[in-house]
Amino acid sequence: MGGQPLTGRRILITGAAGAFGSATTAALRARGARVVGLDVAPGADPDDVVRCDLTDDESVRQGVASAVDRLGGLDVVVNNAGVGLPSDAGGPVDDAVRRTVEVNLLGAWRVTAAALPELLRSPDPRAVFVASGLAFVTVPFASAYTVAKRGLSAYADCLRVEYGGRLRVTTVYPGYVRTPIHEASRRAGVTLEGKVPAERVEDVVGTLLRVIAAGRPPRDTGTTRWGGGAIRFGRVLPGLVDRLVLARHRRDVARGAYDGVPIAERMVRMVRDDAERVARS
Repeated sequence: MGGQPLTGRRILITGAAGAFGSATTAALRARGARVVGLDVAPGADPDDVVRCDLTDDESVRQGVASAVDRLGGLDVVVNNAGVGLPSDAGGPVDDAVRRTVEVNLLGAWRVTAAALPELLRSPDPRAVFVASGLAFVTVPFASAYTVAKRGLSAYADCLRVEYGGRLRVTTVYPGYVRTPIHEASRRAGVTLEGKVPAERVEDVVGTLLRVIAAGRPPRDTGTTRWGGGAIRFGRVLPGLVDRLVLARHRRDVARGAYDGVPIAERMVRMVRDDAERVARS
């Protein structure tokens, strides 16, 4: 991918106060880009982050308008905001499920739609979506997150088809990175720690910078070689990935990894019942 300078590029990034967002903002500014963020949480500098609730249409409309006004236009939108709340695919559609889908998927849709008229005035408009490796390599108890991130990938595909003659669209797939987004899963007893290779914040930031600066940005990209390979594997051989994941989590159940974890009670019971039936047959 050929590169181009970032100096003067006008960039809007969501989730700007979070781990990926704040680090990416700092790195972009260090390379001369002009960046304004959106976040429900305040940033260190109120001039850098516009308070915005991505689940609210009017808040997004006002937030995007304020960011565009501060930037004097718009060249790139980075949809980075996300929440990671554990959920059971067989459980109710509760507040955690709704918030996960609203922020991760519909929030990106709202921001992109609000930004698109100004974005398309740029000589080189770009939309970047930060999805997740879990969009195609599914694990238990991340159902709402997986649905939202796979939906985000699909939304990027639709945007590419409808506006790709004018707009460059890239979806980025980070793997597991030790950031606060995983705290809720850790407290619920369903952490990914030790189950998948960990990536670094720097891997994600470096990938986002390369995508934004690339003369011909990629359609899809992982943030590490391993992560990119896992995404391709999950897309090409989803049935095999399902079997591998199920085998891994049956082993976790057998060794007691989910004992006493409320969200996993049904899975633990089913796996152990199946094992008992096999043993009796």
